[in-house]
Amino acid sequence: MSMPLRSGGNLKQVACVLRPGSVSATDLALRSFTAFLLECAPEVGSIAQVTRRHIEDFKPWLAKRPGRTAPRIGPATTLQRLGTLRMFFVRIDEWDWPEAPARVPIFLGDLPRIDHPLPKALDDAAAARLLRAAQADRRMLVRVTIEVLLRTGLRVSEYIALQADAVVQIGAAPWLHVPVGKLHEDRYLPLHPDLVTLIQDYRATFVDAENSLLLPNERGGPLDRHCVTRMINRAGRAAGLPHMHPHQLRHTLATQAINRGMSLEAIAAMLGHRSLDMTLRYAKIANRTVAEEYFAVTDKVDALYGKPAALPADAIGPNMAKLRREHHRHLGNGYCTRPPELDCAFESICENCTFFQTSIEFRPTLQAQHDDAAAKGQDHRAALFNAVLNTLDDSEAS
Repeated sequence: MSMPLRSGGNLKQVACVLRPGSVSATDLALRSFTAFLLECAPEVGSIAQVTRRHIEDFKPWLAKRPGRTAPRIGPATTLQRLGTLRMFFVRIDEWDWPEAPARVPIFLGDLPRIDHPLPKALDDAAAARLLRAAQADRRMLVRVTIEVLLRTGLRVSEYIALQADAVVQIGAAPWLHVPVGKLHEDRYLPLHPDLVTLIQDYRATFVDAENSLLLPNERGGPLDRHCVTRMINRAGRAAGLPHMHPHQLRHTLATQAINRGMSLEAIAAMLGHRSLDMTLRYAKIANRTVAEEYFAVTDKVDALYGKPAALPADAIGPNMAKLRREHHRHLGNGYCTRPPELDCAFESICENCTFFQTSIEFRPTLQAQHDDAAAKGQDHRAALFNAVLNTLDDSEAS
């Protein structure tokens, strides 16, 4: 078969624009299809003889292949290999190879749709245990590695590639220069002074001044992702945590940041995301607007399912009139005389509605409603009308 020979030209072309890891993945995908043809379709002597039937037979053959650590390869690997194979046929068709099939035999519909689970971050308690365990470890590099990853959100490939001059002073603050990496862009990250001191202490103890790396191992050699993973799990075991991947520390920082009000734009810049679509995955973990609005209506929703409150025993005759005078609520066009003992699921429903709109001409009425609620200690209603009035003030100022 001529496919392995000619696919070498394809690899040389993609090597001009892709990183070595992507070129290796392309090579592996093409070799996988070649192995299938040799095993299941020996009659195929050239790429031109590949038909749609061969692709349909290849998909179940591929799905049964063993993975590196699992009995079967996963959907992501299947997607990568089928997608790479499809792009191979598209390219040779566009390049007018004589051996190209008459039609591209693999369709977009052949590519599996994979799940997009939310990032797996450590919760606050687990992250604190991991950090304490790292700080107590007798090997200083364990602490340095975990603190840097947990406080900067670096990818492991970025961490092990940090250069000796990566810590720089810009203005009054220390920054970390992260070199060009996965997305072909470099960036600067603010560094906590304690982290700067920790890095300096490690370098003073273990790193030769001539070493080109910021954080090599104790013998001066470069770290790799496997070393980093082992160090993280060494501290993780001491903290009673299950097996972890270095990327979980990146997810952990991003989740902590968004839960504490950091903007998506700032998180994207910190993580080196090229598109906000990548950062929006973390917004699904901590949608503050959804949470705040949910808890704002929880009491009203609960009231729908609870038993109606009973009026006091003396709430009859003259006493009822007295309750109405003391607790009536000022509405836009009148008053509500519902006693406070009778909860109402629809209190201030209009002002909470997304279609509610007002203007400056209604300011006197809104102000009167606010003052009435504040005088009667109806804090929720007073805060609501205060927010509406502030919105009016902002629109008038602009």
